[in-house]
Amino acid sequence: MLLLGIETSCDETAAAVLNLSGLGNRMRPKILSDLVASQEEIHLPYGGIVPELASRRHIEILQPLVEQALSKAKVGLTDLNAIAVTHAPGLVGSLLVGLSFAKSLALGLNIPFVGVSHLEGHLNAPFLENPGIPYPQIGLIVSGGHTALYFIKGFGDYRFLGGTRDDAAGEAFDKVAKLLGLGYPGGPVIDKIAREGDPTAIKLPRPKMPKYDFSFSGLKTAVKNLSHDAQRMTHDVCASFQETVADHLIEKTMLAAKNYRCRVVVITGGVACNSRLKAKLGEICRQTGRRLFVPSPRYCTDNAAMIAYTGGRYLLKGQSSPWSLNALANLDLNQVGGVV
Repeated sequence: MLLLGIETSCDETAAAVLNLSGLGNRMRPKILSDLVASQEEIHLPYGGIVPELASRRHIEILQPLVEQALSKAKVGLTDLNAIAVTHAPGLVGSLLVGLSFAKSLALGLNIPFVGVSHLEGHLNAPFLENPGIPYPQIGLIVSGGHTALYFIKGFGDYRFLGGTRDDAAGEAFDKVAKLLGLGYPGGPVIDKIAREGDPTAIKLPRPKMPKYDFSFSGLKTAVKNLSHDAQRMTHDVCASFQETVADHLIEKTMLAAKNYRCRVVVITGGVACNSRLKAKLGEICRQTGRRLFVPSPRYCTDNAAMIAYTGGRYLLKGQSSPWSLNALANLDLNQVGGVV
């Protein structure tokens, strides 16, 4: 099955072409092309994403990006068997650009399309490089827009365990970086600077949340209160902040893995690229006899390959989406399932 994947849920325009073979979680994806057009420079002056600018840029770049993805994959439109596209959750304006384009293309080619949850795409991203990851799993999505923990019984079977009560982890990284005058996006720059700092130098408040929930706004406020005196010790501030965030994420993830008796843990989303989080969680998983799967950085962040893969699994089960499918700013993963 040859699929075109399209992802426009936020500020990245992405297109990918995948050739899928096999069944279930052992389906083997051959990634023929995987392109992402970043809008980082557009939103940099604002220190965050401006929705109107994001959707306008998607309109400008999506068609040429799809043409480039097909050319790189050395396939034509008529070679495609189906199209998978993100339809939720995200910025509605951005989602509508990708969804409308995918519907029009599928209708013109007389092929099926499937709307994919951006979150479900992230949870399935590890399969792009590791076919056959066993279930059940504990899945942590941690990015600029989402911080959520799931029990994954099988493909399409997700139980939400908990999420952030305020800022997403990636959002907190961005806000702290802005407070410290480090630029945008904050995650990569804090990760880099933290390597030269002492993670124990500054005592920051440890979030206390029930069960599997997260909170990061208190950490942001604590850094804000420090920032007037912190310019001379920015490395230590970054290291201490990063360590506290990582510990908070790991504590909840491992609690879920223990309570649900899961031997497999997957983390994905942009913050999953964080070196300290990966190192600490990887070591704890090794100590407790668990396996940790983290996609390569290019598949942790928003991409269309994960959308194509997830859509392909639904299509091979005979499930596609109706033409009436709409873009949704919010969507519970319990509502997914190919035909939405």
